[in-house]
Amino acid sequence: MSAHGHVDLGHTVAGWAGTATAVLGCTVTGIAVVAVSAPTALAGIGITVGAALLTWLLHLAGWGKPSGPRPESEWPWRVRDRAARRGHPDCLGCRLAGRSGRAPEKASNAVPVASTVTG
Repeated sequence: MSAHGHVDLGHTVAGWAGTATAVLGCTVTGIAVVAVSAPTALAGIGITVGAALLTWLLHLAGWGKPSGPRPESEWPWRVRDRAARRGHPDCLGCRLAGRSGRAPEKASNAVPVASTVTG
C-alpha cells in the first residue's frame, strides 16, 4: 500500500507535461529578469502560456482527468480518459472546445403515423 492510501492524486500526462513546461517558462522568465532581457522575458512568458495550451490540448486528447474521483483502475498516469471525446460535465476546458459532457440523444427511427378519422 502506498503512503497516500486510497486517494486519487490526479497524476496525468497532461498534468506532468503542463507543469514541466510551466516551470521551464518561469525559469526562462526569471533568467530574463536577472539578465534584463526583454526578448528572453517574452520567450519565457510565451512558454508559460504555451504550457496552458499544451495542458488543455492533452486534456482534450484524453490524457487529463475529469473533476472528482476516478475508479481505481484509472489512477495510473498512463491511462487515457475514455470520456474525453464527449467532454466532462462542468469542465470549462471541455466547454471551450465545444464539448458538453452529456451523452448524445439518440435519434428516433420511428416514422410518425398520421391518424385518419373516418366518419
